[in-house]
Amino acid sequence: MGPMRRGDIVILDVPFSDRTGSKVRPALVVQDDDLNQRLADTIVALVTSSRRRFAGSASQLPIDPATPEGRQSGLRARSVVQCENLATVDKSFILGTLGHLSGGVMLQIDRCLTFALGIKACQPPGRT
Repeated sequence: MGPMRRGDIVILDVPFSDRTGSKVRPALVVQDDDLNQRLADTIVALVTSSRRRFAGSASQLPIDPATPEGRQSGLRARSVVQCENLATVDKSFILGTLGHLSGGVMLQIDRCLTFALGIKACQPPGRT
């Protein structure tokens, strides 16, 4: 597998929170590319096609494979990126890459992450 990039939709072997097993499911790489090159772990937002998980929250972004952007994702079903459901995973749990989200879609993901993490507009470090 080539270098991992922010915006990649990957297939991930996700362990259950109670450690009784795992499930293979898609996830979106949200970690910065520089960190993806230097670290053994990456941060992902989990993706689901389960209708009961579609909360309609500002922390979620729907992906429709019928749209041009959706086709680039490699997802086969209408899905939602759950920016409130983040995980840090060892890259060895990533089984492959399905596709990639465009820069425009990733700007929408940035807004979802900002909402999910409660980040308010702030000055860069060292500025007052």
